[in-house]
Amino acid sequence: MNLKKSIAILGLLLVFISCATNPFTGKKTMAFVSNDQLFPSAFAQYNQVLSENKVVTGTKDAEMITRVGQRIAVAAERWLNANGHQGYLKDYKWEYKLIQSEQVNAWCMPGGKIAFYTGILPIAANETGVAAIMGHEVAHALANHGQRRMSAAYLQQGIALAGNVALTNDPQKQSIFNQSYGVVSSVGGMLPFSRYHETQADEIGLRLMALAGYNPSEASELWKRMKAKSGGQAPPEFLSTHPSNDTRIANLKKWAPAAKQEAAKFGVTEFRPIN
Repeated sequence: MNLKKSIAILGLLLVFISCATNPFTGKKTMAFVSNDQLFPSAFAQYNQVLSENKVVTGTKDAEMITRVGQRIAVAAERWLNANGHQGYLKDYKWEYKLIQSEQVNAWCMPGGKIAFYTGILPIAANETGVAAIMGHEVAHALANHGQRRMSAAYLQQGIALAGNVALTNDPQKQSIFNQSYGVVSSVGGMLPFSRYHETQADEIGLRLMALAGYNPSEASELWKRMKAKSGGQAPPEFLSTHPSNDTRIANLKKWAPAAKQEAAKFGVTEFRPIN
């Protein structure tokens, strides 16, 4: 009976799975939460972050963040429209803010809400470096990575629940299942899933920065600076949510020529000077 219950729970879980299409791969992806639900929540969280931090305005750096962000947004819309995804960004409400903080961080929430922290600017080093970071973060949003991570987490929890229901009458096996499932689902599932998203965002981000007029060859230079900043302090790749710095640098070098070719299709054959 317990096994039947677990199967029923998984069945119900699958019934509620809906799909979204990744516009860059054309593949269907899990989407338990629709953008109609996700975007308002993301916008509210963004406003809360802004209210709890010092937002830098009126400076050259703040103006640069807005300028680069707008160019990346235009590049994204041009690419999407040209590839049959007209209206994909209709519910996006782009916003670009620079936050005073020593954190080496930047992010883009679902729906186009972007934050850069002043702590990452020295590593970006220049506007092209900012564009590399911006392209990567925007790519996460465009490829529905936040939505997919939430969906994967729900699925992970659903399987854990089903396993516990199936083993209700055997506490020892239930305990073993919980211990092993936590490790296996993380190392063998969620962490590779996250690394895949980071890799995909790197590749998409190169296209976006190139189409926005920034040299994609500089992205690997950015990650060399990131590596130097980390001082080699990083967990083994298989235990990390991100690819290793060396993996990213190698990938970015390999993909840069294709990003330039993609930009050339849109008439972008020269890039802004690095300053």
